[in-house]
Amino acid sequence: MDTSDTGRTRRSYLKATGAASAISLTGLSGCTAFGGGDGGSDTVVIGAAVPETGRLSSVGNEMLRGYELGVEMINENGGIDGQEVELVVRDDESDPTLLRQQLQEITSNHDVDVIWGSFSSPLVMAGSAYAEEQGIPFLAVATCFEKPLRDGSKEWTYTPFPKTRDVTRATRGLLELIPESERPQRVGIWEENSGWGEEMAEAWDTKLSEAGYDVVMRESYNAGNQDFSTLISQSDSAGVEALVACPQPPDGITAMTQLRESGYMPEFVEFVRASDPQAWWSALNEAGNYVTMCPGWAPGMTGNGNEELLNAYDEAHGGTPRVMVGVGYNLAQTTEQAIAGADEVAPEGIRSTLDDEEFNTVIGDFGFDEYGMPEQGQLSAASAQWWNGEQRLVYPQTDSAADLQFPIE
Repeated sequence: MDTSDTGRTRRSYLKATGAASAISLTGLSGCTAFGGGDGGSDTVVIGAAVPETGRLSSVGNEMLRGYELGVEMINENGGIDGQEVELVVRDDESDPTLLRQQLQEITSNHDVDVIWGSFSSPLVMAGSAYAEEQGIPFLAVATCFEKPLRDGSKEWTYTPFPKTRDVTRATRGLLELIPESERPQRVGIWEENSGWGEEMAEAWDTKLSEAGYDVVMRESYNAGNQDFSTLISQSDSAGVEALVACPQPPDGITAMTQLRESGYMPEFVEFVRASDPQAWWSALNEAGNYVTMCPGWAPGMTGNGNEELLNAYDEAHGGTPRVMVGVGYNLAQTTEQAIAGADEVAPEGIRSTLDDEEFNTVIGDFGFDEYGMPEQGQLSAASAQWWNGEQRLVYPQTDSAADLQFPIE
C-alpha cells in the first residue's frame, strides 16, 4: 500500500510539530436522554447517521447501542468538563445518498461539534466527504478500507478502528493459534467485487503467502449474490482448508447456509463483517458455529474501561454486549478524550488533540497517523469466534480469552 508523501495533507505537518502525550481516561457510567435541542455553551452536540434500517441494519443498530451507551456513561459522570453530551441520530437506511441528506438536516438544525460515522466504507466515506466540506471533526469506526483514507484530501477524518493491514495480520495470528501439525495450509479467498474487497483479498494473499501458506484460490463475487455454489465447488476442487472473506452480513449468511448444505466445509472459516451481528446466529444457529470474525473488539478484552462497559451494559440491557456495541463505545471514548484534551470545544482545537494525543479505549492504545488512521501496529485487531450463540474473544489471547475451536464441525 502506498505510504509516500504525495498524498500528505496539512495534518501531516501539524503532527510533525506536535508532541504526543497520553490523555487520562475519564471514568464512565450511567444514562441520559438523546436528540432535540440546539446545543449551546453547556452542551457538546454530536451528529450521526447510522443504518437503523436497510441492508446493514443488523450491525448498524448494535453499533448505535454502543454510541448511546458511551454517551449515557459520559453524562452520568458529569459530562466532558461539565458539558453534557447530546447525540442527535438519524437513520441513513444503509444508503450513502440519504446519509448525506440526514447529516445536512442535522447540521442545519443543530450546532454540531463532531460528526460520527455510519457502518461500512461506502457510508463512512459519504459521511467523511460531508464533514470535510463543513470543516467538522469526523470520527468513524466500522471501516477497514485504507485506500480512500490515503488520498491526501482529508483533514477532518479520523477512524479509531483496525484497518486492512491489522485485520490480515490478525488472520495470521488466528491461524498460528492452531498447533502446527494440525494447521491448515491451503487458503481460499472469496473476493467481494468492491474496493475494500479487492484491498482485503490482496492483503490476505500477500500476508498469508509470505507466512508460508499456499493460496490455492482467489475468486470474486458481487455483493448481494444469492448463489455461492460455483465458489463452493471451486473451493472444494482446490482443496481449500482455510477460507477467508469479507462479505456483507446477508451475503455471508447466504454463503454459510449453502456451504452447510453442500456437504463441503473448510476446517477454518473467517467471514469478516458478515459474522459480526446477532443476525448471524439468529439466521444460522448451530450452522454458524466456530466461524471467526475480526470486529476489533470482543468481550474478553481487558483494561481501558472494558470492565465498566461490560457492567454498564449488563445493568442496562442484561447479558454481554455484541461485538459492535464495544466498537461503537470505543468511538465515544475517543471523542470524550479528544474534547477533554482540547483548549476549547471548537473544530481546530478538537482536531489538534486528535492529531497530537494518544488515546486509551476498549480496543487498545493508539495515536493517529497523518491519514487519521491508528498508527500501524498499535492495534491487535481483536478477533472473536461464534460458540453456541456467544461471540468469544480468541485473539489476542488475553487472560479472559477463549481457546480457538478448530476445526469447524
